[in-house]
Amino acid sequence: MSDTGTYLYAVTGETSSASPEGLVGVAGTAVRTIPCAGLVAYVSTVPLDEFGAEPLRRSMENLEWLGETAGAHHNVVEEVAEERPTAPVRLVTVYRGDESVRKLLRERHDDFLDVLAQIAGRREWGVKAYIDLAAADSGAAAPSAGGPGTAYLKKRQAGLRSREEAWRSAAARAEQLHDTLSSVAVASHRHRAQDPELSGRKEPMILNGAYLVERDRREEFTRVVEELRGEGVDVELTGPWAPYSFTDLEVRGDG
Repeated sequence: MSDTGTYLYAVTGETSSASPEGLVGVAGTAVRTIPCAGLVAYVSTVPLDEFGAEPLRRSMENLEWLGETAGAHHNVVEEVAEERPTAPVRLVTVYRGDESVRKLLRERHDDFLDVLAQIAGRREWGVKAYIDLAAADSGAAAPSAGGPGTAYLKKRQAGLRSREEAWRSAAARAEQLHDTLSSVAVASHRHRAQDPELSGRKEPMILNGAYLVERDRREEFTRVVEELRGEGVDVELTGPWAPYSFTDLEVRGDG
């Protein structure tokens, strides 16, 4: 049994069959290509004592290893996507060998071609929006003649109503932001909003969107994002990226 496997990063069209010069992938491995059936897979040869099924289960719990591997994977995909339509595959997709990758390209040929046609000339942009709800707690009622206990309850109820109204307003604003951005994009996808531990922001995230945008509409899209800032909403723009959110083909390795 071989002690190495084939790590798959992404798939492109056949016009990109030349091997990538000096491109380094996961675990410091060289990146190469496997052309087959009019498609090209970008891969590395990796040791199975690190990337086999059982070692991976342990490694995926190591945040340092996971961060380094994800960074290397992402760098390869971005390098390739800068030059040509690219369908990224998920992190640590490993096959037993090159022939297994060729089999994938033959069996999923039409699926890959459909995805590559959809993303040709387009890039993904990420938009996250945050809102400050602190003001929602200021809608308290004034003290009443009912005594301090009654006044406290009324203040509490008023504050809760105010906060509920603020959340409804925030949800409506998120829909408005997403609809406006989607009107400039070819396709869009709303990811689950991140909690403060992941976002690193104390303000609640109301939008975590991905937008597939024509390359020649880049300036228009970024201008729209800038116009959406304000009125208590902070908008973060990231990208352009390889179209991870629009190329989910459920490709799974067998390594």
